[in-house]
Amino acid sequence: MLVVDRSSGTWQDREFKHLPEYLLADDLLVFNNSRVFPSRLIGSRRGNSGRAEVFLVEKIAERWRALGRPGKKLTPGAMVDIAEGFSVLIEEYLPNGERLVRLLADDEWVAINEHGHIPLPPYIRRPDSLDDAERYQTVFAKERGSVAAPTAGLHFTQRMRDSLAAISTEVTLHVGLGTFQPLQSATIEENHLHYERYFVPADTAAKLKEAQRVIAVGTTSVRTIESFARQGNSGQTNLFIYPGFQFQRVGAMLTNFHLPQSSLLLLVCAFGGTDLMLAAYRHAVEERYRFFSYGDCMLVL
Repeated sequence: MLVVDRSSGTWQDREFKHLPEYLLADDLLVFNNSRVFPSRLIGSRRGNSGRAEVFLVEKIAERWRALGRPGKKLTPGAMVDIAEGFSVLIEEYLPNGERLVRLLADDEWVAINEHGHIPLPPYIRRPDSLDDAERYQTVFAKERGSVAAPTAGLHFTQRMRDSLAAISTEVTLHVGLGTFQPLQSATIEENHLHYERYFVPADTAAKLKEAQRVIAVGTTSVRTIESFARQGNSGQTNLFIYPGFQFQRVGAMLTNFHLPQSSLLLLVCAFGGTDLMLAAYRHAVEERYRFFSYGDCMLVL
């Protein structure tokens, strides 16, 4: 764990087990309790037997927003058979290559859990395994709905989580496909994030208003807290945080190391200052910190 002090512009190389040393009795540690579901459905096109994949993104009423491969073949009316008694009907095109699909099964969540695959990040170049169903979850994951884990939370064991319970609370933001996407435009302001659903319980909302220092665990918690401060306890957010952003409630953050040219790195630079954060990243590279989902972390104070 790299600990960065914004006020002094310095950092220290520590270990994650030292995190409690930096926490105060009146701090509030905020976790995203969203749970990853097995959103990748792999099967074959009916009438063709060619391999096809449907990547579920979000349920809307009785249908789902989804991506499909091969895209040119999964036109409205196409059927993808996942398993006996479980198929996906492609119904409509949506912008950005998405589709509206209908799941055909006696109980769609039972079918998803039995036959779906965990959506590991694309830079993990192997099939998912049975272990990933739990390894790619935080110990506080509860609310089903994400297609990517809020990975800063992966550092916490249940023992560490329990030891910090007195100064902890939870929010929910269901992580969507936007977490994988690089910035599309070199002009920062021209980029836009996908909408993601969030929820802040009433007791958490009260704690967020009263806390002396709010420490967000992960960029998804940052976006949830700052969305709450601007638009209330629940809804959809596409809040895009980049340098110049005025933080209203987040006072410190724990985050993993992110890809270049990503909205996540811009968020970190907005919070910690671009020069300091990029210098800290260079140090992390020199010291061989591990990046990405299963990598090391940085505490920015």
